[in-house]
This record gives sequence, structure tokens and C-alpha cells, in this order.
Amino acid sequence: MRILLRRRVVLLVFLLALSMPIVPGYAAAPDQQVTPEQRARDVLDRMTPEERVGQLFLITFQGRSAEPGTPIYELITRYYIGGVMLSAANDNFAPAPDTLSDLRSLISQLQTNRFTVSEGGQNDPLTNEVFRPVYAPLFVALTQPGDGAPYDQILSGVTTLPSQLSIGATWNPELARQVGFVAGSELSALGINLLIGPSLDVSDVVRPSGEGDLNIRVFGGDPYWVGLMGKAYIAGIHEGSQNRLAVVATHFPGLGSADRLPENEVATVRKSLDQLRQVELAPFFAVTGLPEGASERVDALQVSHIRYQGLQGNIRSTTRPISLDQQALSLLMELPTLNAWRETSGLLISDDLGSRAVRRFYDPTEETFNARRLALDAFLAGNDVLYLNNFVADDDPDAFTTIVKTIEFFVQKYGEDPVFAQRVDEAALRVLTLKFRLYGFFTLNVVLPAGDLSAIGDETSRQITAEVAQRSATLISPPLSDLDTILPRGPLGGERVVFFTDTFEAQQCSECPPYPVLPVDALEKTILTLYGPEGENFINQADLTSYSFDHLLSMLNGRDEDGLIEDHIQRADWLIFTMLNPDGQRPASMALQRFLAERPDLIGEKTLIVFASNAPYYLDATDISKLTAYFGLYGKTSDFQNVAARLLFKEITAPEGNLPISLPGIGYDLITATSPNPALTIPLQVEFMNLNREAPILQVTPQPNYRVGERITITAGAILDHNNHPVPDDTPVLFLITIDGQEAPPLAATTQDGVASVEYEFSAPGTTLIEAVSGGARSEPLALQIAPLETAVATPPPATPTI
Repeated sequence: MRILLRRRVVLLVFLLALSMPIVPGYAAAPDQQVTPEQRARDVLDRMTPEERVGQLFLITFQGRSAEPGTPIYELITRYYIGGVMLSAANDNFAPAPDTLSDLRSLISQLQTNRFTVSEGGQNDPLTNEVFRPVYAPLFVALTQPGDGAPYDQILSGVTTLPSQLSIGATWNPELARQVGFVAGSELSALGINLLIGPSLDVSDVVRPSGEGDLNIRVFGGDPYWVGLMGKAYIAGIHEGSQNRLAVVATHFPGLGSADRLPENEVATVRKSLDQLRQVELAPFFAVTGLPEGASERVDALQVSHIRYQGLQGNIRSTTRPISLDQQALSLLMELPTLNAWRETSGLLISDDLGSRAVRRFYDPTEETFNARRLALDAFLAGNDVLYLNNFVADDDPDAFTTIVKTIEFFVQKYGEDPVFAQRVDEAALRVLTLKFRLYGFFTLNVVLPAGDLSAIGDETSRQITAEVAQRSATLISPPLSDLDTILPRGPLGGERVVFFTDTFEAQQCSECPPYPVLPVDALEKTILTLYGPEGENFINQADLTSYSFDHLLSMLNGRDEDGLIEDHIQRADWLIFTMLNPDGQRPASMALQRFLAERPDLIGEKTLIVFASNAPYYLDATDISKLTAYFGLYGKTSDFQNVAARLLFKEITAPEGNLPISLPGIGYDLITATSPNPALTIPLQVEFMNLNREAPILQVTPQPNYRVGERITITAGAILDHNNHPVPDDTPVLFLITIDGQEAPPLAATTQDGVASVEYEFSAPGTTLIEAVSGGARSEPLALQIAPLETAVATPPPATPTI
């Protein structure tokens, strides 16, 4: 009865909020002349120390209830926390088909709770006076990087977005923007206003068997292209959400060179600051070095738990984790681009402070965990928002107790330490400024989610994922020129085809039924739909057999008691493997590598095809040499299975995708691949700068003659790389000039969007030859005839007539 009454009270407040007039001071219609920061300062000035401190905390909680009496209700209404992070692991989502409706109701409840407390009086524990808390909406955060489980949190109802690596394999920023648009529109409709992602890590060194493997959670291995894709993706999120979804780029300052992922142990990178600038930091520069308000500009950076050896030039010196090291983090944030972004309210959010990596850093035995000290270290290091997940001190019974003690510790320190109080105010101002950027002004009817749930996951959104799947598919081996010879056709009726699929189960919540993220017969069913009796009728179901990698592992371990699996392999004409990434928790994930190494007798003359549904670098050169064909898909959802079927049956004869990371197994080096292609001629144009005109004249075909002293702009490009994409920005270009066979000093430039330009003034008459050279690529020589500078000839005065 009491719970029902509370629900009715909350509902009444909610309905009143929707109809209430706008209250001046905190709910006034936004004046276009007032900036979000000015509004934030006004709100901050009216906040108590408890409210200011509360804005610094982004916390997780268990379950799908935020009603009075729950820990999350107490943290919102008594401790004024700034935001929450939702996750499947914490059972914040309901089973299908109620996942989305339940989620939006939960988010509405969370935001309503925060509004309700601002409508009533609270007792100030310091002054014992009654005050009215200022209303500031919550951050509601989520990670949703794509490709479903295990990285996505919402596993049903929304569009399953393609992985970042599949987007990278398209080399098409416009597709990145479209995927971001879908993410922004769908998540903001649910009430999510803080997206943790995308990752801007640069996978320049692949680790197929190492702990630092980033798998499909990166755009690629070239810093320029990662930055380009990141900017487009972020712009799409902002546009799709109508700027109601803030974007947090991870994992600053970059995990690409880390020796492990900072989940179980703090990662270490051996690089100097100059090296970081060139690779790891470059994508972060790309998304922060933009004007305030630009759609490509990131709202926040998540600071990761990474140590650096040699950051300041001394390779024997190792920092603490950047997330906890004030000196090291300040050094990075003082870099001009990052400093300018920071000065315009750029927000820093810590990585998970309850992770095992952080616990082990403070105590390798994991027996003690001083949570308050850790939170203070992270805050003083420069993080504005502290992300607390599974944040339980060793002497506390639960996370709620530890979080409360930590907040109270910060409040006490705020009253005792003016320097600390100033730091709190600065961080809280950044948080409030970002919230005002999202909402313009703070009223419940503006903050509550109101999007159309029926539009989520519609055909238009799904089509974008399908397009990425098709345009990212990559032929890894053999070369395309050999494919028709080695694989002239797909399977025919009467030929036996055996499929082996790696798979694992996932759950939306602990009480939800498990389901296979990649069904064992996924590819078989797709093929039957397209090419079976009900489709093109190329193949019969009786010729197809599907097994899991677990079945294959059983055979390799001698547990195929009736010999059925081995018999099917022996009689097969085609062996088709769909692989995921190796996982130490799943021995079956390595079954393909074992099969290739241990049972070559079962391969014989069979056609053996492998589809990599995660990153493609888990097979080495020896493994790949045993395959008929090897394709990179970078995704495992139905759209990617559809592309796999079309590749197998040669409906797609020339896959459009290109590897976005290096692949040692085939000798593919990304630096070489993105360098100028010497087989392609660099286009060369000149632009005549007529000083007597207001604007230059573009001369695609040069005019017959120029004169000494005249100036032209020489443009080379677009210069294309080995995959026919524009070379990265800042690729060096030399312009070689000879005058009547004599070499003049060359002119140097760098590319922007694949194009480089220089200005040149003709200094001597004769035949001038101009060439552009970049890497091994050259232009055709451009010959110009230069005439001498005209000299004025005196004209005699007319003769005086004589009489």
C-alpha cells in the first residue's frame, strides 16, 4: 500500500511538472545572449556544498527500480549525485519485448526523482537550515559501441549498430556519420544523454594473442583516419540526437600501444610525449581542436588507467596511471589543442574507479581498498567526474555505504580546504555547463525523454547497418586478381557443405533467458533463404550441415565418440568457418587454429573458406596459406551473415572493403597501404594569379605563355593511396622545378584532404618543367613557356608640321 501511494505521489509530481509554468531563475526560457556557462554559474552560485560535490559523481546501481527506499533514490535525493551509468551487468534492463519501454520508464523515474527533491525543503547538515535544492538534471550514461554482445548494453529493440572496425573498413566518413546519427536519435529518444564512446584508440600494433587486443572496438590503425571517422561519428550522434546526447571519447590518451587492457591491471605504454602526439593523441586532437559548437567536437574525454614510461623523455621514469597522476595529466592537457578545448569547458571523466586494475595498483594483494583516498587522488589529478562502479571499500558492506562516505568526505573537505573547494566549483561548473548545452534550461518537461519508441530500430536505420556490412567486407586472401581462378563459383547442388561457427551465449539481465549471439546455423539458414529451394535453388538443405566450434573442439580432443563429425568433414566438398576472437574463457574459440595445425589430413582438396566476424588478425601466415579464401566481415549480426552468403556464392565478386589495420599474416602494412600509390599518376593543375584581377583564374589547361614575374598556384592531387583513398593529411609533397634544364630549388608542401598546393613566381624566361612527387608517386611533367619581362618602348612625339 505504501509503495503504491509513493508511486501515485511521484506520478502526480510528474504530471504537475509537465503542466507547471516556467519559474524564473532556473526554468526561464533561454535567452539567446546568455551562454550555457553563464547559466551554469548562476545555478552553481545557488548550490550548497553538498549539491556541488554531488555533481562530481557518476555511479552505477543494481536493478530497474528507483522508487523511494532504494539506494539509488537516496543517492539522488539526499546526496545529489550528478549522474548514473546503466549496464546489463547491473540488471538495469528488462527482458524483451519490454526492454525499451521499461528503460524509458526507469530513466523518467530517475529524472523525476531529481526534480521532486528540488520542489521540497531539505535540511542543510552544516547550517541546520531548511533550503530548496537547485534542480539540475542527471547524466544518464551508457556504452553502446555496436555489434551486440558482449560490448553493447541494450541487446534488443534498438538497431544493432555495426562495429567501429567495420565502419573503419569502409573508409567512408559519411557512413560513420550515418551510423552515429542512428545511435544519437535512438538513444536520446530513450533518455540517454551521455554516451561513453566512440573509442579513439589507434590500433597501430595488433596483438592477436595479447591482453591489449582491442578487437573490433577501434576505427583502425591510422591516426588520421581514426580522427576522421571519429569526427564524423560524433557529428552524427549530435545531429541525430538534436544535440541532446553528449559524447565521451575513450580511452584518453589512447590504448593502442598498451600491453594490456586496463580492466584487471593498469596498462603500460613505452612512448615519449612526441611519439604520443604523432599516433595516440592525434585523433583526440582532431575532435577537440574545433570551434565551440561544432558538431564534430567531442564533449568529454574519459581518462584511462594507463602508465607511461618515457612520457617526459626519461625511459626509466614511469608515471602513475594518468587517471591518478596530476603532473602527467596536466602535462597532456597543457598541449595547445587540448588546453583550448579544456578552457571552453571540456569535461574529463575518469575510467571505472572500482575496477580490479585500480584496486591492484593500490594494493597488489587486493586485501585493502581505501576508496576515499582513490576518489580524492582521481579528482585532484584533474578528473571532473568520478565514475564509480562496484566501488566498495574493504571495510564497508556495500557500494552504497562507500559512495555515501566518499561524498561526505568530499563535502567535509570542501568546508575545510578553500583550494579543494575551488577545484570542486570548477569541476561542477563544467558539468553544469554541459548539461545546459544539452537542455538550454532546466525543467522536467524538457529533460524527460519524449521520442517515438516505434521509430527505434526501423527499416531505415537497419539499412544503414546493412550498407556498412556490404561496403566493409574485405577479401584478405587471395588477391582479387586470383579469386576467380581459385574460387570460380559457389557450392552447387549435390556438393556437401559443412559449417563450423564459433558462438557464445549472452543475457540482457541475470533473469533473462540466454541466447546465442551468433547461432550455430546462422550462415546455413541465410544461405538456404537466398540460394535454397525457396530462393535461387542452387543448393539443397540435405547437403548442408552445421556444427559449433565446441563440436570441433570435441573432435580434436578425441571426444567424437561416434565419429560423426569427422565423417562429415571427410565427405565434405566445402568447409566453411565463421570465427570470432580468441577468448581464454572459451577454449573452443581456438578450435580453428588447432584444426588447421593438427588435422591437415582432413583438408585435402576441399574448398576451405573462413569468415572473420571479429578482427581478422587471429590467423597467422601459415594458417592463411591453408585456406582457399579468407574474408574479413568485422561483424557477426544477420546483416554480416547475409554478406558472407553473397560472398560465398559470388553474388559479391569484388568486395569493397579494405583492411583498416595492419595484418602481418599477409604482409599488409597499414603505413605502406596509406602512402601514395606509385602506380597512380598525381594530377597536376595550375592557377594563374592575375594581379590585375580581383580573383585568380583557374587554368586547368595552362595558357600558352607566362611572363617573368607572374605568379601561379600549383596544385597536386587528389593523391591516392594503395587502396584508392586520399592519403592522410600532412603527407609530404615536393614540387620539382627545372628551367631550361637547370634545377631550381624544390618547393615543399603537405596534403590536406589529399591535395597539396604551393605558390610559385616565374623568375627567368625559358621552358619551365614542373613535377609533383610524393613517396613513390609522381605527376606527369607540366611544361610552361615563360617569356621575358616586357620592357616599355618610348614612342616619339608626333612631328610638328611645317608651313
